[in-house]
Amino acid sequence: MAEAAPARPPGPVTAGQLVKLVEQGLQLVGSGDRGDLRRRLEQAMHRLQDPSIRVIVVGEFKQGKSKLINALVNAPVCPVDDDIATSVPTIVRYGEPASATLLVSAPENFSAAENPAGNGAADGGSIERRPVELTDLSAFVSEQGNPGNSRKIAAAEVCLPRRILTGGLTIIDSPGVGGMGSTHTLTTLTALPTADAMLLVSDASQEYTEPELRFLRQAMRITPSVAAVLSKTDLYPDWRRVEELDRAHLDQVAPDVPLLPLSADLRLEASRLQDSELNAESGFPALVAHLRNDVAGKAERIQRRSVSQDLLSVTENLRLSLQSELEALENPGARPQMLADLEQAKMEADHLRKRSARWQLTLSDGINDLIADMEYDLRDRLRGIQREAETAIDQGDPGPVWTQFSQWLEECVAAAVSDTFVWTSERSQWLAAQVAEHFAADEVSLPVLHVSDSGDALDPVEQMPGLDPGRVNPIQKVLIGMRGSYGGVLMFGLLTGIFGMALINPLSVGAGLLLGRKAYREDKETRLKRRQGEAKALVRRQLDDVTFQVGKQLKDRLRLVQRTIRDHFTEIADEYHRSLSDSVAAAQKAANSYAQEKEGRIQDIRAELKKVDALHRAAEAVAAEAKAAGTRSAAGVG
Repeated sequence: MAEAAPARPPGPVTAGQLVKLVEQGLQLVGSGDRGDLRRRLEQAMHRLQDPSIRVIVVGEFKQGKSKLINALVNAPVCPVDDDIATSVPTIVRYGEPASATLLVSAPENFSAAENPAGNGAADGGSIERRPVELTDLSAFVSEQGNPGNSRKIAAAEVCLPRRILTGGLTIIDSPGVGGMGSTHTLTTLTALPTADAMLLVSDASQEYTEPELRFLRQAMRITPSVAAVLSKTDLYPDWRRVEELDRAHLDQVAPDVPLLPLSADLRLEASRLQDSELNAESGFPALVAHLRNDVAGKAERIQRRSVSQDLLSVTENLRLSLQSELEALENPGARPQMLADLEQAKMEADHLRKRSARWQLTLSDGINDLIADMEYDLRDRLRGIQREAETAIDQGDPGPVWTQFSQWLEECVAAAVSDTFVWTSERSQWLAAQVAEHFAADEVSLPVLHVSDSGDALDPVEQMPGLDPGRVNPIQKVLIGMRGSYGGVLMFGLLTGIFGMALINPLSVGAGLLLGRKAYREDKETRLKRRQGEAKALVRRQLDDVTFQVGKQLKDRLRLVQRTIRDHFTEIADEYHRSLSDSVAAAQKAANSYAQEKEGRIQDIRAELKKVDALHRAAEAVAAEAKAAGTRSAAGVG
C-alpha cells in the first residue's frame, strides 16, 4: 500500500513543492469518474507551469518608457529616438538564447495550435509567430518603420537571459497613449485586466496633467498593483520640485502608490562602467526591489493561496465520500443511524439544489439590473458631453475651430466610454461576489472577468463629419452688401426724384450703404445660426452613434460575463452536488457489502484517507503561509 503523502516541509513554499502537491492530488483523484475535480487540479497545474507575472509600462508619448525598459534589462530591446515612437506592444521575458518574435494576426483558418501565446484575435482568428533578428525589431515595432501598425502586428516578443526576468517576470512596453484622453487610452485599458502590475511613466519636465491623473484613477480600479515612475531626472535640475508636486497629486488619488524617480541614462552608464554608486544614484534599485517584492512576491502569494484553495476543495470533496463509506463499513450494526445519515445527506443535496436555484436567480436579476444601469450611465455621461458641447457652440462660431472641437469631443467621448467600461467591470466583479455569497459555507474563487476590454469599442463609430468653416471672401461680401443696398438706393432715389434729384444721389447712396451693411450683418448672423444648428445636429448624431455602437458592445460583454459567472459557479455547484451524491451512494453500497469484503475495503479507504488528510494538511499549511506572507507585506515587514 502506498504511504501517505508527506506533509510540506517547513519554510516558504516553492513552486516545485506546489507542483508536487498538485501531482499528489491528481494521483488521488485518479482517472475515475471525478473528472470535475481532475479538471480543477489540471487548471491549477497549468497556472503553476506558466508563472508569468506581467508588468505593463504605460504613459504618454516620449516619456521615456522604452529607455526605462532597456535600462532595466540592460539591453536595447525597445527602439529609442527623438523621432521614433512605439506603435506595437513589445513583450520582454526570460529566454535563452536572446531572440525576437513577431506576433502577427493570422486569418481565421490559422491553426490555434500555432498560437502558444494564447492571445488569439478577437474576431476568432489566431496569432502567427514570425522570428526576426533582434537588431531588426525596431523596423517592425516603431511608428517610423510601421506607421499606424500597417503590418497588422499584434505584439513583439523578446526573450533575454536576464536575472531580473527569471521567475516569470514579463515587462510590456505599450505604445504611447497620446494625451491620455484619446481612443488609444481605451486600447491601453484593454491590456490592464491581464496585467499583474502597471508602471505609469511621466518625465520630470512637468507635474501630472489632468488626463494622466484620470487615467491613473481608471487603472487603479482595474489593476491590482500600480506604481508611478518619474523619468529623465538627469535632464531636469528641478526634478525634486516636480516630484513633490506629483506626490501631492498622488496623495489625493492614492496615497499608497509609490513614486520612483529614475534616470535610465545613469543606469545604462552605470552598467557600462560597473559603477554601483552611479547605479544607486539612477534610482533603479528601488524599482527592482518594487518589482521583486511588491509585484512578483505578491503574485506568488496569490498563486500559493489559489492553489491551496483548489487542493483544500478537492480533498474535502474526496474525504466526504470516503468517510461516508468508511463509517458505514465500520459500524454495520448502526443501520438506523446510517439510514438517518443518508436522509440527512439527501436533504443536504436538496438544499444545495435550492441554493443553486437562488444563485442563478441572483445572477439573472443582477445582469438585468447591470445592463439597465450601464445604459443609464453611458447615456448620462454622453448627455453631459452633449450639453457642454452645445453650450460651447452657442458661445461662438464653430466653423473656424471645428477640427479642434472634433478632437475635443473625441477625447471626451473616449474618456466617458472608458469610465463606463471600468465602472461596468467593477459592478461585474461585485455581482460575481454576490453570487459567491450563496456558497458562503465554503470559500470559493471568483471568475476572471474582462469587461473593461474596451480597445475596439469606438472602432465602428464613424469620424466626426466636417463643417463649413464660414469663411466669406471679399467678392462675396460685396455681393451680399449690393443685394441689400439695391432696395435702399432705388427707394430713396425715387423718393428724392420728387424734388428733381437724380436716381443716384448722395442720399440714395448713403441709404444703400446703411441697408447694405445691415443686410450683411443679418446674413452673417443667419449663416452663424445655421452653422451652430448644423454643428449641434452633428454632435447629436455622433453621440447617438456612440450610444448605439458602444451600448451594443457593452451588452455583448455583459452577456459574456453572465455566461462566465454561470459556468464558473455551475462547475463549483456540480462538484458539491457530485460529492454529496457520491457519499450517499458510497454509504448505500457499504450497507449492502458482504462481510468478507469489508476488511479489505476498510483498509483501502483508511489508506486513501491518510493520503487525502496529509494532502489537506499540506494545503492548509500553504494557505496559512500565504496569508501570513500577505499580512507581513501589508505591515511593511520583509
